[in-house]
Amino acid sequence: MIKSDTPENDTADTESGDPFQDFHRTVPDGDDHERMVCRSCGFVHYENPKLVAGSVVTDGGRVLLCRRAIEPRKGFWTIPAGFMELHETPAEGAMREAWEEARARIRVHDLLAVYTVKRISQVQMMFRATLDDPGIAAGPESLEVAFFDWADIPWDSLAFPSVHWALTDFRAVEDKNAFAPFSNPKGWENA
Repeated sequence: MIKSDTPENDTADTESGDPFQDFHRTVPDGDDHERMVCRSCGFVHYENPKLVAGSVVTDGGRVLLCRRAIEPRKGFWTIPAGFMELHETPAEGAMREAWEEARARIRVHDLLAVYTVKRISQVQMMFRATLDDPGIAAGPESLEVAFFDWADIPWDSLAFPSVHWALTDFRAVEDKNAFAPFSNPKGWENA
């Protein structure tokens, strides 16, 4: 029998430093995808997409951007966003990322978009948000942070296509109270 929850008797080799030493790739019973399965206990290790949470943060009509201090795309501008942590909601992740990257306390309003980046197995959830407390400063993952008027956004220096998508999608609904969340732009469905 193959178990898909935490194994009751975990016999994985931890002394060698390789927790997957007892695992092999196989198609488990009742499945149709190859997975990592423990030879000893049958535990199935599912490899799932990474979840990203972020926000387009505004204050007085200006948009918050962070210049990345880390790779990939060090030195390029992004919205506050990053990988979700365990035991947090997407909105909580967006608030945490705004604090970590820009020392910004934000109020998350609504889901702006859900983007998929298949080639790197990411699902990105972006929100509309406003600055809740005055003051921003570069966190450890940012070289600098600033609010930009729309005309001054450094479009040629944005870190990732999804930053461009989120800003463009935000602009399309910035004055609307109700809208359906966006997804990948046409032509980017299999990004």
